[in-house]
Amino acid sequence: MILIKEYELNGKVLSLEVGKYAKQANGAVMIGYGDTKVLAVAVASNEPAEGQDFFPLSVEYREKVAAVGKIPGGFIKREGRPTEKEVLSARLIDRPIRPLFPKNYKNETQVIVQVFSSDQEHDPDVLGAIGTSAALAISDIPFEGPIGEVRVCLIDGNYVINPSYSEIEKSELEIVVAGTEDSILMVEGEAKEVSEEVMLNAIKFGHEEIKNIVALQNELVKEIGLPKKPLEPSADEEAICQAVRELCAEKINQLIHTPASKEERRENTKTLYDETNEALKERFPEKESLINEAIHDLERELMRKMILEEGTRLDGRSTTAIRPISCEVGILPRTHGSSLFTRGETQSLTTLTLGTKFDEQTVEGLLPEYSKKFMLHYNFPPFSVGEVGRYTGVGRREIGHGNLAERSLKNLLPSDDKFPYTIRLVSDILESNGSSSMATVCAGSLALMDGGVPLQKPVAGIAMGLIKEGDKYKILSDILGDEDHLGDMDFKVAGTNEGITGFQMDIKIKGTSYGIMGKALEQAKVGRFHILEKMNETLSAPRSQISKYAPHLIQIKIPNDKIGAVIGPGGKTIQAIQRDTNTEISIEEDGSVSIAAVSKEGGEEAKTRIKLITEPPEVGKVYKAVVKKIVDFGAFVEIAPSVEGLLHISQIDLKKIAKVSDVLQLGDKLEVKLVKIEDNGKLSFSRKVLLQKSTKPAKDSSDSEKKD
Repeated sequence: MILIKEYELNGKVLSLEVGKYAKQANGAVMIGYGDTKVLAVAVASNEPAEGQDFFPLSVEYREKVAAVGKIPGGFIKREGRPTEKEVLSARLIDRPIRPLFPKNYKNETQVIVQVFSSDQEHDPDVLGAIGTSAALAISDIPFEGPIGEVRVCLIDGNYVINPSYSEIEKSELEIVVAGTEDSILMVEGEAKEVSEEVMLNAIKFGHEEIKNIVALQNELVKEIGLPKKPLEPSADEEAICQAVRELCAEKINQLIHTPASKEERRENTKTLYDETNEALKERFPEKESLINEAIHDLERELMRKMILEEGTRLDGRSTTAIRPISCEVGILPRTHGSSLFTRGETQSLTTLTLGTKFDEQTVEGLLPEYSKKFMLHYNFPPFSVGEVGRYTGVGRREIGHGNLAERSLKNLLPSDDKFPYTIRLVSDILESNGSSSMATVCAGSLALMDGGVPLQKPVAGIAMGLIKEGDKYKILSDILGDEDHLGDMDFKVAGTNEGITGFQMDIKIKGTSYGIMGKALEQAKVGRFHILEKMNETLSAPRSQISKYAPHLIQIKIPNDKIGAVIGPGGKTIQAIQRDTNTEISIEEDGSVSIAAVSKEGGEEAKTRIKLITEPPEVGKVYKAVVKKIVDFGAFVEIAPSVEGLLHISQIDLKKIAKVSDVLQLGDKLEVKLVKIEDNGKLSFSRKVLLQKSTKPAKDSSDSEKKD
C-alpha cells in the first residue's frame, strides 16, 4: 500500500511517501520538499552479534549529482568517497537519533539517506533526518522517536524555518535544531555575535515546527507502523547487577572521591574492572560484557549522585570552576602564526598558513562550484588520549569538530578587500580530556592574531555538561571526558565578549527544559569570559605585521579591456612577469589583479610592469626599458610588452657618440625618460636628460651666503 502524508512548511509542501520504494528494508520513506526528493532507508540485523557489548549504528548520507543534472568530474565519472558536506550531514542525522534506541538493543542497524532530486534552493540535510526518523518509526526496529529537524535563521530580525541558500547568506544566525515532541535533542550552528536570549528563542521557534513534523510522522505510524521487535532482558542481568553493587559500590565511591589525572583514573578503573570480572567469572561464566556494563552503570550512578548531592566533580572542582589555562604564541619559528592552548589535560597546537588565491579550496556538490578562502583542519591522533591506534585518514569526528571550530571563527575574519589572503588553520590535538574542539577555537583565535590576521575580536569556546535526576540538576562548566560520557548533555558555546559565534548541543535525555538551557547559556557566558581574559593576558589583539615568511600580496585594478594585454598571446606576457619577479598573479573577470610575491620588491616590480601595460605612457615619466633593436640613428627600447619607442642617438649620452653600439647592446636595461609623444602615437625617449641631472654639480652653499 502506498501512503502519502503532506504538511505545509514555510510555503512549500513537505511530503512523506511510504510503500513505493525499497520495500525489502525494515523501513523506507521518500521525503519531498518542493522539487527536492530524499530517500531514507533503515535496515537492522535480526540478532545481535555474539558477545557484542555496544550498539553498532551507522548512518550514511549521499548527494547524487544527477539530482541537479550533473555528471561527476574526474576520470571515473561516478561518485567517490563522501565529501565533507556529506559527512557533516550524516552527523546531523546520527546525533539526534542515537540516544533514542533502547539501551539493551545491540542489533547492527544501518541508515542510508540518498538525495535523488534537489531544487538547489534548500539544503536537503534536515529532510534526510526527518526521513530517517519516519523510516525508523514505521519499522519494527526499536526506536523511541519520531523526531523532527529544521534549520532556523534570523533574517532582518525575524526567525525563518528552512530558509533558502540565498536567505542563509543574509542571516545573523543559522542553526539546525532536532528534537522530539517534548524535548530538544540536538542544536548546531553559527552566529554573528548574537545574545544568549536570541539563541534560546531560535531553539524555541524551531521546536514549535518540530512538533508539527513529529505529528505528521505519528499519523504514518498509526496507519502502517509495524510492532517493534521485543527486547528480552538477560536472565542473569539482575543478579549480576546486585553482585557488582555488593562488590564494587564502596570501591567506586572511593575512586570517584579521589581527584586524579585522567591516566591515573583510567588505570584505577581498569584494575577495578579486572578484579570484579575475576571475582565473578565462576558464578557468571561467559558474562563479562554484562558484568562490565553493570560496573559502568554503577559508576555512572555514583558519580552523578556525588555531583548532585555534594556539588563535587571527579577532579575535585566545583560545578562552575574552569581548569587551569595556559597560552603561548609564536612558538613555531617558520610558520606564519602559531599557538599552544592548554586547558587542564586538553591541549591544541594550532598553526596558521597564509596563502594566495591559488590556494583556495574548490568545493563541488549539488550547488554550483565555489571556493573557500578559510579552512580549519582538526587532527586527533590516538596518542592524545594515551592510546595506540591506527593512524589513517581523517574520521567523521575530526571533520565535525573542525567544522564547528571553523564556523565559530569565520564570521570574525576580515573581508577579502581588507585581507586578501587564503587562510588555513591546522589544530593538532596533543592531549584530550574534554572538548578539544573548544580548545581549537581558542588556539585558532590566538594563532590568527599571532600571524597578523586582523581578527575583529578574540574568540573563545567552552563545553558545558548536565547531570539531571528528576527535578534535581547541576550544570557543569568545562566538562571532563568522563563527565561528557556519564552525563546528560554536551553543550559547546563559542563566542566573543559581545556574543555567540558557534554552538553545538547534544542532549542524551528527554525532558530538558528551556529553563535549564537558559541557565547553561548564562553559565557558559561566564566561563567564556574567564577564558577570554586568560587568552588576552597572552595576546589581546592581532600583531601589526604578518610573518616575514608569508607571501606579500598586492591588489590593483586594471581596465577590463586590458586584461588580454596583461595575459598576452598564449599567456606569454603574464608568465614572463611571474618568472622574472618570482610572483603568482591572478586576474578576475572584473579586472581585479592579485599579486603574490616572495619578496616585497618582486611584488612592486610586477605591479609596475602590469601598470605599464595597462596605463598609457606619460610624458615626463621615467621608465625602466630594455634595448630591443639598434639602428644607425639610435635604439628602439621597450618599456612594456608591445610598448616601444625611439631613443635617438643624440639622447643616448652626454657626449657625442659615433656608433650606438659603442654604448648600448641588445638586451641592455636602462632608465629613460619619455620626452615626447608624436601625433601618430610614436614615443621618443631620452637617457641624456637623466645623465645631466645626475652629473649636475650641487649648489655651493658658501656662494649663497655671500650673496646674502
